[in-house]
Amino acid sequence: MVADRRSRPGTGPFLRRVQIRNYKSIGKCDVSLFPFTVLVGRNGSGKSNFLDSLRFLADALQTSLDHAIKSRGGLNEVRRRSTGHPRNFALAVEFQLPDGTQASYGFEIAARSQGGFAVNAERLGILSPASGNASFVRRENDVAGSLPNLPQPLSDRLYLVAASGFAQFRPAYDALVSMGFYNLNPEAMKELQSPDAGELLHRDGSNVASVVARLEREEPAIVKRVENYLATIVPGIAGVCRVALGPRETLQFRQSVAGAKHPWKFYAQSMSDGTLRALGALIATSQLSAPGQTVSLVGIEEPESALHPAATAALVDGLREAVEHTQVVVTSHSPDLLDEIRFDGEHADDEGLLAVVSEDGKTHVAAADRASVEAVRSHLYSAGDLLRMDQIEVDRADVRRQQQMEIDFGRPVPERA
Repeated sequence: MVADRRSRPGTGPFLRRVQIRNYKSIGKCDVSLFPFTVLVGRNGSGKSNFLDSLRFLADALQTSLDHAIKSRGGLNEVRRRSTGHPRNFALAVEFQLPDGTQASYGFEIAARSQGGFAVNAERLGILSPASGNASFVRRENDVAGSLPNLPQPLSDRLYLVAASGFAQFRPAYDALVSMGFYNLNPEAMKELQSPDAGELLHRDGSNVASVVARLEREEPAIVKRVENYLATIVPGIAGVCRVALGPRETLQFRQSVAGAKHPWKFYAQSMSDGTLRALGALIATSQLSAPGQTVSLVGIEEPESALHPAATAALVDGLREAVEHTQVVVTSHSPDLLDEIRFDGEHADDEGLLAVVSEDGKTHVAAADRASVEAVRSHLYSAGDLLRMDQIEVDRADVRRQQQMEIDFGRPVPERA
């Protein structure tokens, strides 16, 4: 079973609980996350839709709700398709800020009968041991909260965007928009790139040269750490750096070659897809969202893809080390990656898996069933063995519990005296 990490102030992951209703293929979902979480399931099971629900939340706050919906093909592509034709979808998260502040945020989006959409409900609650409590609850175009002079909501905008102008709400907003999600594309990483500020890695990794250049200037220790892991993943790699080629830029790798006195130099276009994906995953989990400020959560689609199985352990070690400063959530259907995840003993609360299955077009995300967990803990099989045999199943009791879930858009939390 998944350990409950929601009530341990000062410890655990950034996102502690995720609730989803009618988002893409997910009907209802209510799960706790580990600091290092692996979503495991077959192709097409809905693993990517779970990650995309979190990306939608970050996108809607950072850009606009309209942009987040349109970039996914419109409202009909976002809300779940079913015989019941659900008109509304909702997302909610419980999370913890670095100073121990506990917070929860969620919203419900409703389809309008004449087309378009509106925010039906939204709420934010903050429990801070240092600065006191703060909250707001929104119902359509009405809002109530713990602070005076709250602005009037706009029907098609998330209220937290406007409320982030208040000092009490800003840290929660900043943490939610600093989540990063990646589906790394080696072809985009191989192309000559137009330089940019390199502040954050693009979703496909297409500005990786600019990010490496910034880290070389500002955080050389991070580049060295990435190089060390890359040398373990790809024997012979001696370093990586950004180089200019006219008005464009790319990455240059130094690799030791038998019989050569000095390492040979190769541009990114000559490197394997697995090497570039591994580099992208290491950069994504090591970058800073601002000087001295790490990304709150990094979600990566199949970071081990195209990587030799023998190199998977080193990649997982790199992701595991990153968990010291950021939460990591990955999707995978790789038995080799799953074999590296530690489910028991002192690591039981630090890393683990969520099983993902699709049944009749509906995605279930839940704790692994008890038989699978016990088989791993008793060393009868490894988690990778169970995946190879297609024997990792969702906990049916957990799935039934989730079907009873209701997302609370209740009353504001009173400000502490």
